[in-house]
Amino acid sequence: MPTDRVVRKAVIPAAGLGTRFLPATKAQPKEMLPVVDRPSIQYVVEEAVAAGIDDILIITGRNKRSLEDHFDRNFELEYHLAEKGKTDDLADVIELADLADIHFVRQGEPLGLGHAVSVARKHVGDNPFVVLLGDDIMHQRSHLLKDMIATYGETGSSTVALMEVEPAAISAYGCAAPEGRDGSLCNIVDVVEKPKAEDAPSNLAIVGRYLFTPAIFDAIEHVEPGVGGEIQLTDAIGLLLKEETVKGQIFEEGRFDIGNKIEYLRATVELALERDDLGAEFREVLGEIVRRHNI
Repeated sequence: MPTDRVVRKAVIPAAGLGTRFLPATKAQPKEMLPVVDRPSIQYVVEEAVAAGIDDILIITGRNKRSLEDHFDRNFELEYHLAEKGKTDDLADVIELADLADIHFVRQGEPLGLGHAVSVARKHVGDNPFVVLLGDDIMHQRSHLLKDMIATYGETGSSTVALMEVEPAAISAYGCAAPEGRDGSLCNIVDVVEKPKAEDAPSNLAIVGRYLFTPAIFDAIEHVEPGVGGEIQLTDAIGLLLKEETVKGQIFEEGRFDIGNKIEYLRATVELALERDDLGAEFREVLGEIVRRHNI
């Protein structure tokens, strides 16, 4: 991989209000809601680190201070765990602060995903970077982000994650028009934000993972605000297409959309069942519930 195509920076927008999970998110960030015993944002950070990212900027908003606290050292807690001989727990909390260089900046106003990404411009500079949405967590076996970084290394092109969805579901996503599909890769020739099923150019939804060249920032600057005055990242991708090639990385599995309550519950159950320390006992609990309710 050319040295100028090494991707080391990630941006994680985390300024949303989390209204779909009220009242749980009234006083805590939605990104801190636990999936088993880790907040969802930790899964996202660990995914980035596993893909070779070592510089992470988290875009926050008001009432998000606990995100910073989570990835900081807590010497009182560490002392307590050491005194109690809880060495495994102590190692876990210390490791959080050493995962990567993690920085925080506030968005200021909730003006949309495109605007949130634009806040990262000074931090990113002239470097390629990935954007990871906190509502999507990937199974640790997923190699989607690594594949996207490899695609950028080979092509030098911005790359967007795409997933086939049922036609009726495409209106919840940005939608890509593909061209020249070759295995899991295609060229994106157009994008449409949340189209009706009959107007969608394909059933390929844009989901949760992006890799951009710094040219995306100029594109965002030229996006006109949409509904609610928000700057849509999909619209910026549409402008970027006029200036450079954008690749689509198509994947099929490993994603949990935890912004959806049912998917959040599914992620909790599936990930808990895979745990060596929880899986067997939890499987018995689920079996007992199924028997008791005659499901």
